[in-house]
Amino acid sequence: MNIGRWRRDALFLGVAALVTALDQIVKEIVRSSLARGEYWPSEEWIVRIHHVTNSGAAFGILQGQAGFLIVTTIVGLVAIVLYYRFPPFQHRLVPVAVGMILGGALGNLIDRIRLGRVTDFIDLPRWPAFNIADSSIVIAVIILVISYGVLSARRPTDSAQARSPDDIGPGSTGVDGEGGDVPSDDHQQT
Repeated sequence: MNIGRWRRDALFLGVAALVTALDQIVKEIVRSSLARGEYWPSEEWIVRIHHVTNSGAAFGILQGQAGFLIVTTIVGLVAIVLYYRFPPFQHRLVPVAVGMILGGALGNLIDRIRLGRVTDFIDLPRWPAFNIADSSIVIAVIILVISYGVLSARRPTDSAQARSPDDIGPGSTGVDGEGGDVPSDDHQQT
């Protein structure tokens, strides 16, 4: 394994471990400091800590389906690792972003396996409560979308590369399979 690949893998796994650990530590602090349903600080604050649990998926769907959610999360973890191993594009932020997704998925999976539900605690007005794992996944997806968008905007199109003016001229093979840029008698120009 080359040094560049080793560093990239270490970054990916390090970010995943950091997100998982931070998520689990903060959830444990919330569980040990607040009773389920309790807020801190008072309800007058815009952003507050609110100890709630969710036995379903995002936005409360699939309540009570822990087994199904554990299996689908494991399938998702395999997909995340495959995405990391065979990314559709190369960018310095890919190992960080995919590591954040892996860490977030692991953080919530640990809750599901240990407790049968996920601990959520970040409470914003008119929004379901969420946690560090959820935030990590969302931020990582935004990073990937922006990174991909920036790279796509910079990447020349295949047709522009294939038909560069320097490649077409006397003695070269044109699109019609004939030499040069002179059309053959078999083909009519439109």
